[in-house]
Amino acid sequence: MRDKSDTGQKADRKARLAEQLRANLQKRKVQARARRDGAADSRPEGIPAVRKAPK
Repeated sequence: MRDKSDTGQKADRKARLAEQLRANLQKRKVQARARRDGAADSRPEGIPAVRKAPK
């Protein structure tokens, strides 16, 4: 037979995962809107290790 705390833990985990999913979806919506609006990306251009060294 299952403990009441076991079902409580599962419910807590499910609620926590649902909250994380909502936060992730909100973050992705913001990113998609920024791309659609043409906002500049905050990342530097390219990978520094790949850039050609001046000769």
